[in-house]
Order: sequence, then structure tokens, then C-alpha cells
Amino acid sequence: MDSLLSSIRHIILQSRQSAVRSVNHALTLMYWHIGQAIVEDEQQGHQRAVYGKALIKTLSETLVAEYGENFSGRNLQLSRQLYLTFPNVNALSSHLSWTHYKALMRLGGTDQRTFYGAETEKNGWTVRQLERQINSQLYERLLLSQDKESVLAIARSESKPTEPHQLIKDPLVLEFLGLKPQASYYEYDLENAIITHIQEFLLELGNGFSFVARQKRIYIEGDEFKVDLVFYNRLLQCFVLLELKLDKITHQDLGQLQMYVNYYDRSVRESYENPTIGILLCADKNDAVVRYTLPENNTQLFASKYQLHLPTEQQFIDEILRELPDQRKDST
Repeated sequence: MDSLLSSIRHIILQSRQSAVRSVNHALTLMYWHIGQAIVEDEQQGHQRAVYGKALIKTLSETLVAEYGENFSGRNLQLSRQLYLTFPNVNALSSHLSWTHYKALMRLGGTDQRTFYGAETEKNGWTVRQLERQINSQLYERLLLSQDKESVLAIARSESKPTEPHQLIKDPLVLEFLGLKPQASYYEYDLENAIITHIQEFLLELGNGFSFVARQKRIYIEGDEFKVDLVFYNRLLQCFVLLELKLDKITHQDLGQLQMYVNYYDRSVRESYENPTIGILLCADKNDAVVRYTLPENNTQLFASKYQLHLPTEQQFIDEILRELPDQRKDST
């Protein structure tokens, strides 16, 4: 009886979700076709700037009177923009709503729209989650660690991530924790905030992460140690150990994390799993110290800064410029 009830509930839920998707997609297609009709009419020899503005106003007044506020001048302008931005109607995803597309149309670049659209469809992001990822400049943060083609290919599921750097972000943006940047707090407070907002934190970590444990005890020859947070990534098929530091990290911090990673590799992971990854999440770091502490061929340990507010565009310009010397050095 319980099993049957569970199955029926699952069927009902799936059917309702499918119905909502169908309605949302039909709405998007309606606006796209309205936009197409407006643009094609504009192109019939009229002076576009003057005629288009007057046309939208006249159309809106009539349509609002007949069908309601969904056909306001603003929505008719957005319909026109939807058609111009996505000229191929078959490219419109049934998994994205009209509100999703309104958010995507605000983006200036085709690659950005492609990335966020593909990630939204693949991960089932709500509009609020999509907006948050755009505001946290997820696309730009991933570009700091890899090339544009790789980022887009993974987003479209044309290829799977095979290296840790393809998933790990630097910095991590944790504004959802609600901690004030200038306030006094301890590592325990940061850890508690992460656990409280674990769903948002997993979204920020990226694709394929699942939470395993906090303050995980490990015993080495009678000595007890605790790993702050343990995750597993199903795409890379490996454990991910995360240590929290409120200050600038030192080489001793990296050494401690290396010990935890070595322990997991030798005592926990199975033969079919890939090497363990360690991430030191810190308030500040000296990239030179990190580089000289870790082996040149390091692929397991990473130091990522966290920030407690959404980044500005200038912050990312500065971050990219800061990374350029290292990128040029690596390519020589």
C-alpha cells in the first residue's frame, strides 16, 4: 500500500510539473510569435524608430483592453526583443519559463546567454536561482580557471568535467550566509552558517556536489583530527574535503589539508574512485605562497577565497588582471 501510494504521488507530481512546463513554454512561444509579427511589420518600409514606438503604444492600448495587462507596452517590447535575441524558435527550451528568458535577455553576450540558459535547464534552476548566479557572475568566475569553449561545452553537457579545476571556483560568493563582512565571527560560525544554508552552498559549489559530513573525525596512530566539511562529487567521482580559514592562509594550513587528503586517498576512497580533492576556503591568500607550497604538478589541493557580498564588475576586472601574469607565465 505505501509503495503504491508513493508511486501514485510521484506520477501526480510529475504530471503537474509537466503541465506547468507546457503552459510556461506555450506562453514563451506566444510572446516569441508576437515579437516576430511586430518586427516583420516594422520592416515593411516604415521609419523604424518613430513607427515602432507608436506601433507598440497603439497595440498595447488595444490588447490590454481586450486581454489584460500581460500585453502591456513593456511586455510587447520584450516580445520584440525575444524574437531578435533568439531568432530560432526551435532553440527555445521547454524547461525555461518566460520569466527565465526575461532574465537571459538582460545579458549582453551570446556566450553568457548560452551558458546560463544551458545551466538553468540542466540544473532546474528557479528564476531566483538564475538571477543569483547571474548577479554572482558565475560565468566570469569559471572563465578565470578555464577557457570559454570548455565552460560552454560542460554547460551544454557536450562534455563532462574531468579535472577538478573545471568545477572549483575562486572566489566563492557566500552572500546568502547573511554574515556581515566587517563583523567578528569564528570559523565555527562560518561552518554553522554553511550548514544552515547547505542547499544554497551546494548550488554555489557547482554541479555534482553532495554533502557527506561536518567535523569528520579521523584517527592517525592514536591522534584525532577533524575535517571541517566533507563532500562528494559524482561527476569527478571523488571526495572533496573543505577546510575553513578566517585569516590569510599559511603553508602550515596547506600542509594540514594535504595530510587529510592523503589519509582519505589511502584509507577511505575505493579503488574505482578518483583521488581526493582538498579545498582551503579562506578570507585571503598569498598566491605565491600557495604556488611554492604545492607541487608543480598539483591537481588535488586548491585555495579559494570567499567573499560575503556579491561582486561588482570592477572586482572581476581587477581579479582577471591579477591572474593575467600567472596565465602568461604558465603558457610560456
